[in-house]
Amino acid sequence: MLAPTVTDTVYVSFSAEIIPKTAESLIALLATLANQKVPHVYLMLSTPGGAVMSGLNIYNVLRGLPFELTVHNVGNVDSIGNAIFLAGSKRYACPHSTFMFHGVGFDIQSPIRLEEKFLRERLDSLDADQRRIGQIIEERTQLGGEQVNRLFLEAQTKDATFAVGCGIVHEIRDVQIPPGGPVVSLVFQR
Repeated sequence: MLAPTVTDTVYVSFSAEIIPKTAESLIALLATLANQKVPHVYLMLSTPGGAVMSGLNIYNVLRGLPFELTVHNVGNVDSIGNAIFLAGSKRYACPHSTFMFHGVGFDIQSPIRLEEKFLRERLDSLDADQRRIGQIIEERTQLGGEQVNRLFLEAQTKDATFAVGCGIVHEIRDVQIPPGGPVVSLVFQR
């Protein structure tokens, strides 16, 4: 594993889909930094989204770790990535970064027989996931429930100006890592 030296800030680059493997790797790295008593983690995030369960796992762990967390959108933060992004106490976006919101869905592996019980279970699960994500957005931004529901229905990509205007980000700015600042990049097999 990685062993950055204890410093005021460790910069972590995460650019990947949110799936169990990437979520577990990110959480393991952040746990290591917490155990090393790093006071501030600066997460540079770009993700196309992915699994809701893994994303909410990351969000909840990030909110509980004992360091200050800054999250910076360095490309695209899409789908469940928005919940992860909102875990930061300070949130920034590069000028050309974007945020994409949409409702929760599920993939069907064919062939599959669709019966009422299966569809009701899936719909209940989708509704619960969408409510949880919506609550995070409402709690961590200036967006109200109706605005969040519109974002889910629109399924559109929003720019950094939109994000700063509604409290998703605190400021639009480029990443600036000081000389000698420790940078850890998570790299995954594609």
